[in-house]
Amino acid sequence: MSYAYLFKYIIIGDTGVGKSCLLLQFTDKRFQPAGQEAFRSITRSYYRGAAGALLVYDITRRDTFNHLTTWLEDARQHSNSNMVIMLIGNKSDLESRREVKKEEGEAFAREHGLIFMETSAKTAANVEEAFINTAKEIYEKIQEGVFDINNEANGIKIGPQHSPTNPSLPLSGSGSNQGGGCC
Repeated sequence: MSYAYLFKYIIIGDTGVGKSCLLLQFTDKRFQPAGQEAFRSITRSYYRGAAGALLVYDITRRDTFNHLTTWLEDARQHSNSNMVIMLIGNKSDLESRREVKKEEGEAFAREHGLIFMETSAKTAANVEEAFINTAKEIYEKIQEGVFDINNEANGIKIGPQHSPTNPSLPLSGSGSNQGGGCC
């Protein structure tokens, strides 16, 4: 696989919010409802070397939203201060069971300088967009010189398609990764 940049992401949030399902939907285009928490506690080293994070809560469970501040503080304390964080309200397909309003997610994201999106790992709604929009934000920070791309500890690896004379990076939501891309 050829790419211009390879970004390391972490996916964090309470048990049962759909972290594994989001990843499987994005990477394999499949939904696996039998979620399992293989890693019950997150080690501090997990945060190191991540350029982006998906901070996930379940829109049908208020407690997962209430725990976001703790997850966010932990991520910011143990990661690169420039890490791009996307707040995701998952399970948007369960509108009738919603406990957290979309406006609450938007307000939390605004207050903490995050990007925000609601997704459904089950229906794939906005899943690819969440990963791509996070990648676009990381790429913008690269263009602005915020990230040192020569230091892989920042969660960014330069790929074979990277050209210092032509640093443009095709980022599209077409679903295919032909011709490079970031993720």
